[in-house]
Amino acid sequence: MWKQFLGKLPRKSSKSDASSGSAHSHLSNNGTASANGNPIQRTSSGNVVSSRSATVKRTASAIFPSSVVTSIEPLLLFKDVPNSEKHNLFISKMKLCCVVFDFSDPNKNCAEKDMKRQALLDLVDYVDAGTSKFTEPMISASCKMFAINLFRTFPPNTRSSAGGGEAEEEELMFDPAWSHLQLVYDLLLKFIESSSLDAKIGKKYVDHSFIARLLELFDSEDPREKDCLKTILHRIYGKFMVHRPFIRKAVSNIFYRFVSETDRHNGIAELLEVFGSVISGFALPLKEEHKIFLWRALIPLHKPKTLGVYLQQLTYCVTQFIEKEPMLASSVIKGLLRYWPVTNSQKEVMFLSELEEVLESTSPAELQKCVIPLFRRIGFCINSSHFQVAERALLMWNNDHVASLASQNQQAIMPLILPALERNIRSHWNQAVLNLTENVKKMLCEMNEELFTACKEKFEGEEERRVATEEKRRMIWERLETTAAFQPVASNTAVLVIPAITPPIAAVLS
Repeated sequence: MWKQFLGKLPRKSSKSDASSGSAHSHLSNNGTASANGNPIQRTSSGNVVSSRSATVKRTASAIFPSSVVTSIEPLLLFKDVPNSEKHNLFISKMKLCCVVFDFSDPNKNCAEKDMKRQALLDLVDYVDAGTSKFTEPMISASCKMFAINLFRTFPPNTRSSAGGGEAEEEELMFDPAWSHLQLVYDLLLKFIESSSLDAKIGKKYVDHSFIARLLELFDSEDPREKDCLKTILHRIYGKFMVHRPFIRKAVSNIFYRFVSETDRHNGIAELLEVFGSVISGFALPLKEEHKIFLWRALIPLHKPKTLGVYLQQLTYCVTQFIEKEPMLASSVIKGLLRYWPVTNSQKEVMFLSELEEVLESTSPAELQKCVIPLFRRIGFCINSSHFQVAERALLMWNNDHVASLASQNQQAIMPLILPALERNIRSHWNQAVLNLTENVKKMLCEMNEELFTACKEKFEGEEERRVATEEKRRMIWERLETTAAFQPVASNTAVLVIPAITPPIAAVLS
C-alpha cells in the first residue's frame, strides 16, 4: 500500500533524489526506484559521486572563472565518471589548466595552484593509460593548453657572452613555475607518444607554428626544460613525418643565426643531440639537402668561441655523416682547416680531438685529397709553444688508424712532420712534449728508415742554409750600423726634395 502511494507522488529534483536515496533504499532490493514505471539502476557509489561532484563544483566555481568551469566539473577524477563523460572531462580539465598563475609570490593563489597541479596529474595518468582514441576537440584543447602554458618570452640575457663558463653556470635563471611546467611537459610527451593520438588529425594542431614556437624554447637557461624539449622534439620528428623537412629547415636557421648574428644560444647542444639520432636514420644515398646541412650548418658551427659547450654533440653529428658516406671525409677535413683557430690554443686542442675522430672514419683514398694541408697544419701544432697543443698533436700518432694512414701516405707526410719533430727536439721547453717527440720520431724511423734518413738530411741541409742566410743578414746589418756610426747626424749635403703636385680642383671634380 505504501509503495502504491509513494509511486503516485511526483518526483522531486535530483538533489532530493540524492538525499533521499538512502532513506528509501528499502523500496527495492536492487537499489532502484520508479517514477514512470521504468526502473533506473544505481550503483552503490552513485550517491558518493553525486555529492562529491556538487561539493567540488562549488569549490571550483568559487575559485576559477565561469568560462573555465564548464558543464562537467573539471576537478573530478577520471575514475569517478563513466566512460561516456571522460572525453568531456578531459576537455574541461584542459580548459582549467589554461589558467596561468604568477609564481613570483609563493603565497599567492596557493589553493588554485594546487588544484591545477592535481588536474595535470590526473591528465597525465589518463593519457598514459591510453584507454580511448583522442577526438579532434580533445586534440585541439590539448594543443591550446600546451601553447598557453609553455610558449613564453624569456627575460633578456644581460650576461656577457665573453664571460667564463663557471660564472655563467652560477647565474643561470630558473623559471619559478617549474612545478607546473614540468607536468605540462610530461603531459605533452605522453600525448605525442600515445597511440591514442592519430597523426593525421594531430598534424593540423601540431603544425609549423607550434613547432617553431617549441624550438624557440630551446633558448631556455634551465637544463631541465631543455632536456624535456629535446625528447619531445625527437618524438614529434618521429611521429609527424610530414613535418620533418620543416623541422630540419627551422633548426638550420637557428644554427645560421647563431653563427652569423647572435653568437649566443643556450640550446645548441640539445638540438645537435636530437639531430645526432636523426642523421643516423638518414637513408642512403644521402640527399643533397642533407649534405648541404653538413656543409652550411654543421661545419660553420666550429667557428663560435663557445664551441666547447657542444663539441661532443657536433663531433658525433659530423662522424655520423662520414660513416653514412665516407666520401664526405675530405670535405669535412677541409672545413675544419678552414675554421682552424690559429690564435686560440684551447679551441685548437678541441679541433685536434675532433680531427682524430674524423680520421678514424677516413679512408686512405679520401685522405690523399687533403693530405698536404692537413699534415702541414699538424706540423704547426707539433711546434706550438703551448704544450697542450703540441702534446695533443703528438698523441694522435698513438692511434693505430692514424698511424696506418700515415704509413700509406709516408712519401707526402714524412717531409712535413719530420722537420717539425727536429725543431721540437732542438728548442721546445716542455719535457713531456720532448718525450712524445722522440717516440713519434722513432715510429717514423721504423716506418721507412731510408725515407726518414733522406728527409732528415734534407732538413739539416735546409737548416744549414737558413743559418748561413741569417748570418749573412746579420753581418750586412752590422756593416750598415758601423757605416752609420761614422757619418754625422746632419750634414751640409744638399738634398733634392720634389714637392707633391696637387692636381687641379677641376680635375678632381671632373
